[in-house]
Amino acid sequence: MDLFQQQQADSSEKIEKKAEEVSDSVPMSGGDPIAALGAGSVLFAWYKFYVKGDKQGGIFVGLWAPTMFAAAGYLQQKDLVRKVRQGLSSF
Repeated sequence: MDLFQQQQADSSEKIEKKAEEVSDSVPMSGGDPIAALGAGSVLFAWYKFYVKGDKQGGIFVGLWAPTMFAAAGYLQQKDLVRKVRQGLSSF
């Protein structure tokens, strides 16, 4: 292994360690409450569909969940990218 490859490997290991440190110290992100709301909408949709017998309303409410989960995933990814960029700027 030549010197350049060794330097790349060392730098890569430093970045991985820093990313692990950042991910361990990250508090709850903005997407977590939205994901909880998405799960709640699934339960509410089941309630409307099966208990109340409102099939159209249950399906309508059930379609909220994928939108909420997508929004939560976007917010979590955005937070992660921000944290990684902050961590990389310290090198």
